[in-house]
Amino acid sequence: MAMLHELCPPPVNGYLPVWVRNLAYRLVLLQRPDEPELMREAALSLGLFGPEWDHIAADLSRRADALEAG
Repeated sequence: MAMLHELCPPPVNGYLPVWVRNLAYRLVLLQRPDEPELMREAALSLGLFGPEWDHIAADLSRRADALEAG
């Protein structure tokens, strides 16, 4: 996460191509699937890159809300 934040500080676009940034968030979420804050950060990142990612960003936000609720 430190490397990702250094290269792409949220919510700024950063130095990585979009596909690399999205892949990095997917890999981190596979390793840390129960962190709502991380899910929201990934959702915010996806939301910056067009409507084709909106449904995934919304799903991540819903999952984060569900984890925090119980």
